[in-house]
Amino acid sequence: MSNAVFRLKQGRTPLLISMPHVGSAIPADQQQRYQPRALASEDTDWHLERLYGEIAEELGASLIAPHYSRYLIDLNRPPEDTPMYPGAANTELCPTRFFTGEPLYLEGQEPDLAEKQRRREQYWLPYHRALTAEMHRLKSLYGHALLFDAHSIRSELPWLFEGRLPDLNLGTAEGRSCDPAITASLSDLLASQSTYSQVVNGRFKGGFITRHYGQPQQGWHAVQMEMCQCCYMSEQPPYDYAPALAAGVQPLMRALLLRLLAWRPAP
Repeated sequence: MSNAVFRLKQGRTPLLISMPHVGSAIPADQQQRYQPRALASEDTDWHLERLYGEIAEELGASLIAPHYSRYLIDLNRPPEDTPMYPGAANTELCPTRFFTGEPLYLEGQEPDLAEKQRRREQYWLPYHRALTAEMHRLKSLYGHALLFDAHSIRSELPWLFEGRLPDLNLGTAEGRSCDPAITASLSDLLASQSTYSQVVNGRFKGGFITRHYGQPQQGWHAVQMEMCQCCYMSEQPPYDYAPALAAGVQPLMRALLLRLLAWRPAP
């Protein structure tokens, strides 16, 4: 299934992989608002469909991804635009700054309330309606639905966080977005290896998608993986995919997704 806003490939297992920040397009009628630098969409979660694509196909996972850039609207932020991480630097529903802190828009061209509402209705809502419908479909078929929200980010971004991020950042909203056994199982797997630094519920505990769709009491279980881009690509323009690096981290991601799929609710 595909339309102007997103593409959805339905799988054959309870697992859905969401990639809300892989889109890089900015609509032609909005481009004149932005700083020229913004049109390259540098803060995209580059190449995640390539990184996870074969794994998703092998495991029978559904996959949903947007066409448009987070610079237009951030699909992983709440529609009312409340901060996800109080006390820290936050990007908004309609971001106004690069991850480096500089303004995204030309002076006076930031979206007003009416434009934000238009973007919510035209871009945010269709993605979330499709995501919701797929979670319902999986729950109806398998008795539960498993959501893996996949992200990537540059390893060092002083405007957003201090120092260098761990390579792999697993978030389960402090354990609220999934069954405790899922958090424990995935945490144990990450801790069992020493190739990649890792943390659970550190700086990235899960954004809106993980927190909203993680409803374990309803049979919906969600986790977020924020991966440093240096694990699989160049963090410098033109942000090339690095097959040799990707080949190192892919087996761990496959094992993580297999563990997630292996979970069963207690009888």
